[in-house]
Amino acid sequence: MKTFLLPDLGEGLSEVEIVDWHVQEGDRVVADQPLVSVETDKAVVEVPSPHSGTIVALHGKPGDIIRTGEPLAEFDLGAVHQDKGTVVGRMPEASAPRETEERTPALARASGKAMPAVRALARKLGIDLSAVDATGPDGSITMDDVKRFASAIAGAEPAEPLRGVRRAMTHKMSQSHAEIVPASIHDECDVEDWIDKGDITVKLIRGIVAGCRVSPVLNAWYSAQSMTLRLRHDVDLGIAINTEDGLFVAVMRDVGNREDQDLREGIEEMKRCVAARDIPLEDMQGATITLSNFGVFGSGRFANLVIVPPQVAIIGAGTIRPRAVVKDGKVVARRTLPLSLTFDHRVATGAEAARFLKAMMAELERS
Repeated sequence: MKTFLLPDLGEGLSEVEIVDWHVQEGDRVVADQPLVSVETDKAVVEVPSPHSGTIVALHGKPGDIIRTGEPLAEFDLGAVHQDKGTVVGRMPEASAPRETEERTPALARASGKAMPAVRALARKLGIDLSAVDATGPDGSITMDDVKRFASAIAGAEPAEPLRGVRRAMTHKMSQSHAEIVPASIHDECDVEDWIDKGDITVKLIRGIVAGCRVSPVLNAWYSAQSMTLRLRHDVDLGIAINTEDGLFVAVMRDVGNREDQDLREGIEEMKRCVAARDIPLEDMQGATITLSNFGVFGSGRFANLVIVPPQVAIIGAGTIRPRAVVKDGKVVARRTLPLSLTFDHRVATGAEAARFLKAMMAELERS
């Protein structure tokens, strides 16, 4: 027999309220299977089972207050070896039976603070509480909040899972949000002298290469797990390409050692392959730095862009428009190109980013 005590949930919490048991006495469970949902003063969290075995006893019912260190459940650890039948209770599909040493389990936080009755109503109506605006005390979600949200979505299309390109984009953006410490700087350069006869994308590539030469730390891969930085000599440029299905980032290799015509042909071939969905997988991997030329859509000057690990930086080019500038002592209208540089501040300093942008602008302003 093994007694599982309510673990320390952190943040100085001494007690919790039981919201819902996910198992019953007599159920056989596996380690890390959700055992019970409890409510703290901040959120509802799921406590996973620390053992594989049979539930002999549960201490407390929904609404009861349990203090840290008090008994939560009793396990018969030997029962799991006596019968290889079906495991009952609600278990994630990805879980697999395995024995583990006793430990304080990791906690999966539920979104939003709400009383059990409110959560029950949300389940009945099929509403995800993370999408509901809370108006209750201390940011809690009330019955009226749930009913208001249900009324608002009554005429909406049913929720559908993201698939394909958009699903992959969701994973990448979530990874970036979890790992990167972003910072951005912005400026704009005067391109009036060449804009009518130059290739904007090729010029942007030349500017990025110039920036990488003075601040090579921005053309690199960073591993947060090992805290190691790998500088790259070649500039393998990721170029964001928008489609109706979502965003693709294809990679052009060694752009610093290619002629202008070769770059233009490579850009056109890359766009064709993305549109036809026959771009090789290897041409979607291994970028060392990325360009997002969002200005081609006719709106937007600056942006705080999203870096995809293990890259360290991404450059954005906004919409080119005439602006009043001082040239030769006179105020004149000149077309300018807005630039945004977002970099991972864990790796690169503000000075390194500023030097990169200065070098890029100097290259772009050359006629």
